[in-house]
Amino acid sequence: MIKLDILSDPICPWCLIGWTNLARALEARPDHPFLIEWHPFQLNPDMPKGGMDRRHYLETKFGGKERAVQAYLPVLQHAERAGITLNLDAITRTPNTLDAHRLIHWAGIEGRQTPVVLALFRANFVEGRDIGDAATLAEIAAAAGMDRAMVEMLLAGDADAADIAARDTHARSRGVTGVPTFVIDNQHVLTGAQPTETWLSIIDEIMAQLPDQGA
Repeated sequence: MIKLDILSDPICPWCLIGWTNLARALEARPDHPFLIEWHPFQLNPDMPKGGMDRRHYLETKFGGKERAVQAYLPVLQHAERAGITLNLDAITRTPNTLDAHRLIHWAGIEGRQTPVVLALFRANFVEGRDIGDAATLAEIAAAAGMDRAMVEMLLAGDADAADIAARDTHARSRGVTGVPTFVIDNQHVLTGAQPTETWLSIIDEIMAQLPDQGA
């Protein structure tokens, strides 16, 4: 197996688009060699713990309502091409995602990372749920087969919060400035929502270089 590290934030629409494109390639190549692990990168590391009103956040970030709308047009266009329906009007708050990243980390320990990441994407972009809310995160964890009571207890404290922040800082120190960022075999880096065709070419190239397992 070849490690595929994905640096992502569950409130990043490009991360959802990028994963969707990658997932299609993985489905088309079921014998792909990738072992996937998700890593934390907060788009808004200084976001207040309780999050922020979505409209205020966007207008502050982009300099007004019209600029915010223009900034999201490419997102909507690429999402449509990827077959994703984003329910952006349902999102009322932009959360601090530290706790979501903690949940992703714990899910990784149990081998449930990707299902939890996808559930976080869905909760945020389709259902308009606040994924900075502990109760919401506990529900997502339970639906993925994790121990809800344990997750609630961990979220009530600061378990692994410093580790998540340190990993985020380390990624930035290594030159990561945005997500999604994909690291293949700890050697090759791809940034942005790559098209499915790119991933198919990468998988085919890797498979052609691997030794014949039947030999």
